[in-house]
Amino acid sequence: MDLRKLKTLIDLVSESGISELEITEGDGKVRIVKNAPVVMAAPASPLMAAPMPVTPSTISGAPAVAGVAPAPAPAPEAPSGHLVRSPMVGTFYRSAQPGGEPFVSVGSEVAEGETLCIIEAMKLMNEIEADKSGTIKAVLVDNGSPVEFGQPLFVIE
Repeated sequence: MDLRKLKTLIDLVSESGISELEITEGDGKVRIVKNAPVVMAAPASPLMAAPMPVTPSTISGAPAVAGVAPAPAPAPEAPSGHLVRSPMVGTFYRSAQPGGEPFVSVGSEVAEGETLCIIEAMKLMNEIEADKSGTIKAVLVDNGSPVEFGQPLFVIE
C-alpha cells in the first residue's frame, strides 16, 4: 500500500466518528486505531476550573453518606530537568539491536542531535535524538515497552 493511500486512510479515521479501521489489500494489512486524546497540560488560566466530582451529597434529594473517604494516593514526583518526550506511538528500544549496548545510560553526557533511543512504529525504526545537550539523569521507560505520543522518555540536566 502506498504512502498517499495510507495518509488518506489516517485522515479519514481522524476526521470521522469511527475509532478503528482495518483494511486488507493483497498480502498487506493495515489497522488504524484512534485513541482518545491525552491531556497532559495544566489549565491555562485560573478561570478554568476542574469539573466537580459527583458525589451523593451533590445530587439533590440524595441522602448524604457518612463515613471517611480513603485518602488519595500521593502523586508520583515529577522528575526535575529537561524531559525528552516521545514524538510518536510505538515500541521503545534503548539499543540498535537486541542485547546490544544502549545508546545512552544514566550519567551519560549527550550532545544535541545525538541518538538516545529507537522507537519502532509500523515496522519502521525511528531514531530519537537529544534536543538539548547535558547529562542523562533518568531513563523513564523500560526497553521493549510501548510508549505513547508525548510520554516522557529521558530526563536531561
